Amino acid sequence: MAERRHKDRKDFSYYMRLTDVDTGQLVGHLVDISTEGFKLDSQKVLPVDKVFRFHMDLTSEVANKPFMVFKARSKWCQTDPFDPFVYNVGFELVEIAPSDLDIFKRIVEQYGTNSVDKRRNVRNPNRW
Repeated sequence: MAERRHKDRKDFSYYMRLTDVDTGQLVGHLVDISTEGFKLDSQKVLPVDKVFRFHMDLTSEVANKPFMVFKARSKWCQTDPFDPFVYNVGFELVEIAPSDLDIFKRIVEQYGTNSVDKRRNVRNPNRW
């Protein structure tokens, strides 16, 4: 599959949960992030091309408010290659307040880490 991302994604080094605003249910945990989107690990299959309203708790390191709400569209969903009970789901941001986008960018900078080698699998560092 051809790579279509415009911004480099960073591995996410902080345990951050995203919940559905309407149901309050956990959707997943951030795995990697960019200024245009992110990838979640989820315990369930999520529909592709669905817009989700996410609630994200914030830390005082990145914001002066406890949480933010934004919309993101699921772009793909696949079984995790190392854990068949986890699903990796890619999202693109579709609606976020300008002030919250600034917070989102701070989260990318604060908690995102660049991989030493993009070919190396982060869950199995000995696998190339």
